[in-house]
Amino acid sequence: MYQVTFSDQSMGELNKLDTLSQMDLVESITQLTPDDLHDVGEELGKISRKGKTYYRLRAGEYRIYFEVKEDILFTHVILDKNSMADFIFRTKLPFKEEQAIEQHQSFWQYLESLMK
Repeated sequence: MYQVTFSDQSMGELNKLDTLSQMDLVESITQLTPDDLHDVGEELGKISRKGKTYYRLRAGEYRIYFEVKEDILFTHVILDKNSMADFIFRTKLPFKEEQAIEQHQSFWQYLESLMK
């Protein structure tokens, strides 16, 4: 079982939700196991950037981007499903095209701007 921590942006997004929605969202990430992280699939994706591995969890109306640091899942950002990141994954672009879009600097600048 992992400990889960949230960035300021993630906490801000959680605080906008009603209590039941908050519980559902937090439950979706706290239930992840090492096996889940090893066998990514439809609900959980993996991307690399500057030598770091980030995961994307599809949780209802939201997408949770997080990183594994030892036994901690650090949630960098929570985005609604209509964000640019959601569009990339929702359209199920072929892997090579999807990877190229993920590596485009504007995609990462957008995600980093949400953390500030």
